[in-house]
Amino acid sequence: MTTIVVSGTGTEIGKTVVTAALAAVATAAGRSVAVLKPAQTGVGPGEAGDADEVVRLSGAATGAELARFPEPLAPGTAARRAGLAPVRPAEVAEAARKLAAEHDLVLVEGAGGLLVRFDEEGGTLADAARLLGAPVLVVVPAGLGTLNTTALTAEALRARGIEQLGVVVGSWPAAPDLAMRCNLTDLPEVAGAPLLGAVPEGAGGLDAEAFRAAAASWLAPALGGDWDAAAFAATAGA
Repeated sequence: MTTIVVSGTGTEIGKTVVTAALAAVATAAGRSVAVLKPAQTGVGPGEAGDADEVVRLSGAATGAELARFPEPLAPGTAARRAGLAPVRPAEVAEAARKLAAEHDLVLVEGAGGLLVRFDEEGGTLADAARLLGAPVLVVVPAGLGTLNTTALTAEALRARGIEQLGVVVGSWPAAPDLAMRCNLTDLPEVAGAPLLGAVPEGAGGLDAEAFRAAAASWLAPALGGDWDAAAFAATAGA
């Protein structure tokens, strides 16, 4: 794979940290990694955005944004309110292809969920993934309610003929409750795709050296790590 699109079932569920873990593992394996954030919202000029954070944590070669909008809203809404041109799926695909020509791996991190609108025509991250022919890795929360949003995201991907690479839990707590433990078994079933990792809660607060050293232990071999879903579920008491 030269391009992976990282989406989520919602916002604030760990997409950036999962993207950083992917980038860290690939970089450690000697691959040149570029991270593309099509639309950064809620961050002002001169402030570090998600792509910057991924580069800081992972050591990825390149971080790029296509647009930045000041209000923490859906990209299409934030662009409209700021009076700025929106980012369109075709622009995302073109930028990812250019990065792929110069890097071994391109990670495209979305904003919020898969079908959040980028523009007034209703363009989404799913449209960009389809134009790229790239698989989508879905980042999900651990707790109650995640099965429904995971199933809905998987259904939307299948309806569009987009490959779902798998599911990663974006923030796994030190003391998971019953629903979280059960979800380890149920998530791959409702997603129709494998569970490919679980990133510990607070991982984004690690310093870069510690983050890079631990990243492989959070991701399955399919993503370049050594995390084992069955062993993790057994340890968690699923």
